[in-house]
Amino acid sequence: MNDQSPSQSFLDPELDDDDRIRISEIFQRDIVPKLVMMHARNGTICCEFAGEEYKNWLIEFRSSRTGLDIVGFEYDPDSRSFELPHPILKET
Repeated sequence: MNDQSPSQSFLDPELDDDDRIRISEIFQRDIVPKLVMMHARNGTICCEFAGEEYKNWLIEFRSSRTGLDIVGFEYDPDSRSFELPHPILKET
């Protein structure tokens, strides 16, 4: 028995391991500080932050002991991104 509909299994693109690593690295470096500033605990966000080629991909994230972790990737041709606030840097 197949859990995927025929249209989903034949039409949706797949991310390879290199794409997932690239998105994960940029997410941790650039996006997590902004989400933490917003007190985000879990959610879904568009991957356009990693480049135009990923604008139709979403990541699901959840909080962990070390910050925020990606728990899944999903293709959505109707996904949209939005601007996240920039963290305020404190002078030392």
